Amino acid sequence: MTPQAFQAATGVSRETLGRLEAYAALLVKWQARINLVGPATLPELWRRHMLDSAQLFPLLPGGGPIVDLGSGAGFPGLVLAALGAPDVHLIESDSRKCAFLREAARVMGVSVTVHNVRIESAPGVPAAAVTARALAPLARLLDWAERFVAPGTRCLFLKGQGFEDELTEARKAWSITFEGVASRSDPSGIILLLNEVKRVPA
Repeated sequence: MTPQAFQAATGVSRETLGRLEAYAALLVKWQARINLVGPATLPELWRRHMLDSAQLFPLLPGGGPIVDLGSGAGFPGLVLAALGAPDVHLIESDSRKCAFLREAARVMGVSVTVHNVRIESAPGVPAAAVTARALAPLARLLDWAERFVAPGTRCLFLKGQGFEDELTEARKAWSITFEGVASRSDPSGIILLLNEVKRVPA
């Protein structure tokens, strides 16, 4: 997928595409020094990472904050901020990746808050949405997300095959309203859209 094909698929403005192109160029530059994404995925950066992240944007509830767990190279959180999501918090424990996230936000001209902490130590901001991508099984994601979940919070987790087993396991400890949205970037992928997330009393 080319940047132009990404623009056609998402309808982003020329200005937003320019921000994302600057981000992509910086990522390729930094990738030579630190492992930000799987090297084999670089040739498909616009589909595997940019589109994969951008497809969450229409599913976000109105307003913020938006908390992105384990942001890594900034997918999906930094892409969502570039598309106009407000008050995005990127949580990442690796200090080198945090340095990249801050530099990428500066180059793109977007405002985000980078938290260089483990998720368990991050400030518990009540969030409008919690996002995560390729981070952990669903039950663990919900354990981590709990400190950010308030009434009305929506969790958006990008998953691959095997998500049904993860849902079954998570429901042992959590009450959730679940909707699955087919991925636009991966035929075998799905977006888990979770509302009314509550821990089941022991």
